[in-house]
Amino acid sequence: MRTALIGYGLGGAAFHAPFLATTPGLVFDAVVTGNPERQRQVRERYPDVAVVAALDELWQRDLDLVVVTTPNRHHAAHARAALEHGLDVVVDKPFAGSAQEARDLVELAHETGKRLVPFHNRRWDGDFRTVARLIREGALGRVHRFESRFERWRPEVKGSWKESGDPADLGSIVYDLGTHLVDQAVALFGRPSSVYAEVRTLREGAQAHDDAFLALTHDNGTVSHLWASALAADLGPRFRVLGSAAAYVKHGMDPQEDLLKAGAVPGGTGWGADPEEAWGTLSGQPVETERGAYQDFYAGVAAGGSPVPASDAVTGLEVVEAAFESARTGTVVDL
Repeated sequence: MRTALIGYGLGGAAFHAPFLATTPGLVFDAVVTGNPERQRQVRERYPDVAVVAALDELWQRDLDLVVVTTPNRHHAAHARAALEHGLDVVVDKPFAGSAQEARDLVELAHETGKRLVPFHNRRWDGDFRTVARLIREGALGRVHRFESRFERWRPEVKGSWKESGDPADLGSIVYDLGTHLVDQAVALFGRPSSVYAEVRTLREGAQAHDDAFLALTHDNGTVSHLWASALAADLGPRFRVLGSAAAYVKHGMDPQEDLLKAGAVPGGTGWGADPEEAWGTLSGQPVETERGAYQDFYAGVAAGGSPVPASDAVTGLEVVEAAFESARTGTVVDL
């Protein structure tokens, strides 16, 4: 599958390009970026990949798949353009700016007969894969509370579009980190029936939301408590999953992100391995963390599948919209 990458910021350079270049069945054909420094970076690391300055030039190439990893406000428009040009599309999170915009994209994909795949790579975090396995095997019993956190200590505001106060930029931490947390909860327990949220802007000079708590109630009775924050001076556990038979607690982050940011090539026998000292515990007993496997996402795409259903991304945005309404009104919002 001849594949093009639209955008070469951190997402494109670290989370997409390394896999497009190494996944059997994919041919990394082109990158779209108008930034001269990023153009240089592409040519340096991927000398056989064409660098295209504008989208109009991209549609002239012989392609099968386009990966959209531009700033959030452009995701839906770029995905729509790719579908209209008869191409399969992978779309970084957030999938769109609203649930209705997401539904419209799904309808267009159906009309064109093309795949539309949300890039929720965090389903292949090793710690999340461990949680999923423990639930699947019944080691926790009936899970009544699922706690999940993406917390950081970044008290200084950065001058990027992710910190923008313009609603069109989708710069809220709920769109940035919260969409990962929501997607993982949906993957485990399905579409929630109600949402309660607290969404705040805490840091001095900040314009975008930088702290959020979401409580999702699922039909099976499980409650997901999700935290995302840029102002957490003491980081809580990544996961704390409470069940009728046992509890699983895990600290620290999946190692794949840091490896990719450092320029590592994915794959190999040690890829995604969590050091023993970072393993979580099942009712106090260490449990080896499953290997992180971001490469499995693009392997599924190359095999002709949709590793993450587009309908799950629609659900995720419905939850996000309900969270904003809940935070605004101070009420629980039914889905």
